[in-house]
Amino acid sequence: MDNYSFSGKKALIRVDFNVPLDDHFHITDDTRIRAAIPTIQKILKDGGSVILMSHLGRPKSGPEDKFSLKHLVNHIADLLGVPVLFATDCVGEVAEKAAADLKAGEVLLLENLRFHKEEEKGDRDFSKKLSLLGDVYVNDAFGTAHRAHASTTVVADFFPNDKMFGYLLAAEIESVDRVLKKAERPLTAVMGGAKVSSKISIITHLLDKVDHIIIGGGMTFTFVKAQGGKVGSSLVEDDFIETAKQILKDAEAKGVKIHLPVDSVVADRFDNAANTKTCDSNAIPDGWMGLDVGPRAEAAYHDLLMDSRTILWNGPMGVFEMEKFQHGTEAIGRSIAEATAKGAFSLVGGGDSVAAVNQFGLAHKVSYVSTGGGALLEYMEGTELPGIAAIRG
Repeated sequence: MDNYSFSGKKALIRVDFNVPLDDHFHITDDTRIRAAIPTIQKILKDGGSVILMSHLGRPKSGPEDKFSLKHLVNHIADLLGVPVLFATDCVGEVAEKAAADLKAGEVLLLENLRFHKEEEKGDRDFSKKLSLLGDVYVNDAFGTAHRAHASTTVVADFFPNDKMFGYLLAAEIESVDRVLKKAERPLTAVMGGAKVSSKISIITHLLDKVDHIIIGGGMTFTFVKAQGGKVGSSLVEDDFIETAKQILKDAEAKGVKIHLPVDSVVADRFDNAANTKTCDSNAIPDGWMGLDVGPRAEAAYHDLLMDSRTILWNGPMGVFEMEKFQHGTEAIGRSIAEATAKGAFSLVGGGDSVAAVNQFGLAHKVSYVSTGGGALLEYMEGTELPGIAAIRG
């Protein structure tokens, strides 16, 4: 981006503007749009023009008003401080004319890519039609970099000498690589969430890279049960008990310390109004379920994080959507923020962790908050993402 002059060029940018809208089509969280602004501004400042393409939601069969990107036009214009034009299609005559008429300094937003089924199929003809709109291709959508779709991957083939990462995507890759490939030690991964099954491949991949793994959330109890502990009616994936045992064994062989919460906040039902108490995580009474890490676990995790130089956080420590069970997630977030202030590098990724740092006002107190979601998880699993390979190739 920095070494390329966009003067007189039409930049076709794949952004991730898949943002949540309320019933009145107002954007309820514009994080993803804000994240793309620096890339757009660089191009306009150079004297280029910008053509934005994105998906929104999961339209089933063709155009649906509730998934139209027209609902985003005014908000994008407000953030950029320039008018934003809108094309009612992303390919074909309408899009081509709008792109052809675009002058330097102007911004055009194309209609939802997923109104065409060819987008998700990675159709080559559709990709070519998209490529006709711009002189240079910029991928700034980390959130969709793991999808081999037309706009994220195949379209890059039509720009052999004029394709690049936008600032956001470049920063995402740099931050994740700083954790996975260039980490200052000790490196601690904080893994939370409900299920072991959704995190197995990440944990397995991390065993070759980290010094410590802190476990929290519902998946705690599959590990605790694997060690012979009593977990009451806590969430357990019985099919993954053997997997959990193997992970613990592999970690020991590789010198990686896995830290399970010594105590948990338990409830007599899955409800914010439930009766609660604190007990050892391996001695939960029948009829009670663990819904958050306990105070002794919080203190132990805090000490460990204070001694860490690199921290990766993916997944909450409990059911943080309920006020009674959010303390552990907030505490881990505050510990990570404190460690960051002490000089550690911290990367937060995955929908729930990002929601948590935003909810507790900690987003600016960690080193980097990833917008990636599924893409981040796949990248952490060691998968080469098609959207990244298409630019590097």
